[in-house]
Amino acid sequence: MGKISDWWYNVKMNRAQPSIQMDEGETKDSTRRDYYFKRAYDRLEVIRRGTDLIIDSASEINFSVMEPITTIDSQYLNPNSGNPEMVRKKRVNTLLNFQANPEVDLNQFRREVYMDMIINGNAFVYFDGAYLYHMPAHLMEVKTGKKQRIDYYLYDNKTRFSRDEIIHIKENAADSIYQGVSRMFCCQRSINTLDLMLNFQDLFFENGAVPGLVLTTPNILSAKIKQRILENWRRSYSPKAGARRPLILDGDFKVNPLSEIKWRELDFETSVDGHEVKILKALGVPPILLNSGNNANLTPNLKLFYLTTVLPLVNKFVSALETYFAYDMKPDTVGVAALAPEIRDQTTQLTSLVNTGIITINEAREQLRMDPAEDEHADELRIPANIAGSAVDPSQGGRPSGSSDEDDSGVEEKPKPEEQGEDEN
Repeated sequence: MGKISDWWYNVKMNRAQPSIQMDEGETKDSTRRDYYFKRAYDRLEVIRRGTDLIIDSASEINFSVMEPITTIDSQYLNPNSGNPEMVRKKRVNTLLNFQANPEVDLNQFRREVYMDMIINGNAFVYFDGAYLYHMPAHLMEVKTGKKQRIDYYLYDNKTRFSRDEIIHIKENAADSIYQGVSRMFCCQRSINTLDLMLNFQDLFFENGAVPGLVLTTPNILSAKIKQRILENWRRSYSPKAGARRPLILDGDFKVNPLSEIKWRELDFETSVDGHEVKILKALGVPPILLNSGNNANLTPNLKLFYLTTVLPLVNKFVSALETYFAYDMKPDTVGVAALAPEIRDQTTQLTSLVNTGIITINEAREQLRMDPAEDEHADELRIPANIAGSAVDPSQGGRPSGSSDEDDSGVEEKPKPEEQGEDEN
């Protein structure tokens, strides 16, 4: 983009920035609970599937790059330099829709950016003037400034990047203007509870927590002898093979009826499903999309998923790219099957507006993110064919000039009876 000049930062500044820096701190890092959410992504099926559904759907959407836009700082660039810092439109389109850098394919680059957005709440992209590189968010620090909002970026406490080299995509956050918060943060309790419940099931099965065999003896056994007997029984009747843990009662103790807890009752099915639904809602994924079976309302939920989760995530990325490169950009949703009805409705509406003479063909093409048509009439308003000449000039009306009483068939129009009587008189 036309990078913001030092003159602009030194002369034009937010007078409250020193106070903002004092309140926010000089350093804002992105490591808050990053590891916890990565671990949950690797361990819990519902988080893995819900996160992948968002990331994979967002990564398939391309970007339409249109004409340059006027930015706040563009007027302060050297007018005699031809704006050399402005990246060419064709180059920007190649970086965003074909190849971001020579090291990874485009889909992987996008998935890495969106993964950081979901897991960390922040994403950082480095532009070296030729290519775009994803920078892991958990190692990036934002250094605030006293005069400007951001002084510089520091990666892994080693590499320093200027504010003009980094594109920062930030998720919503209520406690910071510099760092976003992962959308998993609000469902941390549900994630922790679900993880503990599944761990309990695993340990219950491995250790045989419910006793199934009771050995009684009138004598008092030493702890060493009891332990040896239990070890022998465990080797012979392993809980992993379907047996239950043995229990020894000595000293003429009596045992009450043992627990009748079954594995099915320890599945916590209702509670597990409840926590999974809460997690999916926090991620923005309709739970019905992960349910099997023939769902009659699958299509509207899929449309809802794109409109309320996928597109807002993509738009955050687009907005950051648009501001950095100073080109008009929008997500290209033409190829998204779930949004096909929306595109069809939009096309029908634009067709109606063009045919009724409200907008021109090129104005309609602009709304569809298409290049202008070269036809000479593409910039002219259409006059509806069913409207007479009065639509062009209100003073005109009635029968067109030069017409005769004969119709197209050549038959002369007969006079009305009143007219015929007057002629005879």
